[in-house]
Amino acid sequence: MAILVNAVSPITSPSPESARKGCGFFSQVPNRHTLSRNKGFSRVLASTQITISPKYSVFSLPNWRSGKNDPRTRDLRLNDAFLYLEYMIGKGHKPDVGQATQLMYELCKSNKMRKSTKVMELMISSGTTPDPASCIFLVNNLCKKGNVGYAMQLVEKMEEFGCPTNTVTYNSLVRGLCMHGNLIQSLQFLDKFMKKGLVPNVFTYSFLLEAAYKERGADEAIRLLDEIVAKGGKPNLVSYNVLLTGLCKEGRTEEAIRFFRDLPSKGFSPNVVSYNILLRSLCYEGQWEKAKELLAEMDGGDRSPSIVTFNILIGSLALHGQTDQALQVLNDMERARFRATAASYNPIVARLCKEGKVDLVVKCLDQMMLRRCNPNEGTYNAIAVLCEEGKAQEALSIIQSLSNKQNSSTHDFYKVVITSLCRKGNTYPAFQLLYEMTKFGFVPDSYTYSSLIRGLCSEGMLDEAMEIFSIMEENDCRPDVDNFNALILGLCKCQKTDVSLMVFEMMVEKGYMPNETTYTIIVEGIAHQEEMELAAAVLRELYLRQVVGRSTLERLVMQYDLEGLPI
Repeated sequence: MAILVNAVSPITSPSPESARKGCGFFSQVPNRHTLSRNKGFSRVLASTQITISPKYSVFSLPNWRSGKNDPRTRDLRLNDAFLYLEYMIGKGHKPDVGQATQLMYELCKSNKMRKSTKVMELMISSGTTPDPASCIFLVNNLCKKGNVGYAMQLVEKMEEFGCPTNTVTYNSLVRGLCMHGNLIQSLQFLDKFMKKGLVPNVFTYSFLLEAAYKERGADEAIRLLDEIVAKGGKPNLVSYNVLLTGLCKEGRTEEAIRFFRDLPSKGFSPNVVSYNILLRSLCYEGQWEKAKELLAEMDGGDRSPSIVTFNILIGSLALHGQTDQALQVLNDMERARFRATAASYNPIVARLCKEGKVDLVVKCLDQMMLRRCNPNEGTYNAIAVLCEEGKAQEALSIIQSLSNKQNSSTHDFYKVVITSLCRKGNTYPAFQLLYEMTKFGFVPDSYTYSSLIRGLCSEGMLDEAMEIFSIMEENDCRPDVDNFNALILGLCKCQKTDVSLMVFEMMVEKGYMPNETTYTIIVEGIAHQEEMELAAAVLRELYLRQVVGRSTLERLVMQYDLEGLPI
């Protein structure tokens, strides 16, 4: 802990000498297997022609929708609107509810979760009552991004200021906890919200059952459902579909079929979701005859085929190398008046890439674009399969073509592609493509390097992630705090908090100023290793030294149930 607390005083900009020290950022880090945790512890305010209204009146926000529509310019306009909102509320004015809510939505869609949360908090603190639907939207998005602590904190603030919360709001939190493998905490949280007089519904049960089968297996989920029923709970077909999914995920297809056929005896008729769950399992196992029998039963009503049904057929056929049949199903889907999405095309593209059929890949992508179906992350990862087949140049040529057809900045498009690959665990193809991109003048920036660091860490290549800093230096790209944060986070996720502390020490020694995010990552890393007393002690010291704010303190205490802290 001494490393952390001795580093929190203000640090000046690094001297030219420290900047020159250069290579081998982590040359002094000892073997990461021998370390011990215990040893190591843009714009100014929207410049404005906007007239400021009298105090306490409602004000309008600058229009962030007008002007150029490229991502960078749009982000700057969003930031201007956010800064103006923050400034005006700080002066005692109230925002226009509709505009502030829309700003929150836009920030959410741009993946700026902290700012979107801040918008909601500012609205609440100004005495404005947000629309309940917008609160649920934000809580859901925070949970999906893994920011369950922020979501819990936001709900608490809503209640503190008298904003209405209900079962739907709390279901979002239960789902968030379940999504991130916290079944026990989810059950404890369920008890808390029942004590508030809120009644769990069928969705609550479904979230808990899904967490149960993912963490402890389908048999445990079935036991949990029996317990829910015994206590008077009334699950619906959604809950039984969750159990059906659990059995299929474990490869217990025959048991899943018996469970499926037994649904009417429990008072439920299988719907299209039930059929799709079982169909996916049969198709991916290549049990085509049984799959055909099941499809024949999907003859109307609640069990009519959906776009998901078609995508299952396309994906499984492509997986088994039957791309011609997959394309035929794609055409059948269009005739059935379902609009294909990137998810429909991606499995076919991936299979054609695996077979090295570049001309057919191009033809398939041309058809996709002709049908106004824009590529997504899955498409870029599918194209990257060409790299595995020794065709990195061809892969880049296809990516360049997609960039031109979408009229996007080549540099920004390349960044998106590299980030997409790293996020999906395709870091090696990302490096292959990056090498080819540099031949055309692409210069990776800090954001791109952070993506590579995160990708390497997620694949367990920690030494290689550290080596990125030497590569950055060789290319005259000075690392920033976000690069260090990416590495520290990656190490913590790999249960290497001891190494992350050594990296933190090196960071400080080289004159880089940690920020609140840095400290938060380390505290969370300690907590994830179930060192709760140590996490609480470190957090308390950081808070007392004013490098972690009260908001962060409250969030971490709430999320990890830390004790003995001043809240």
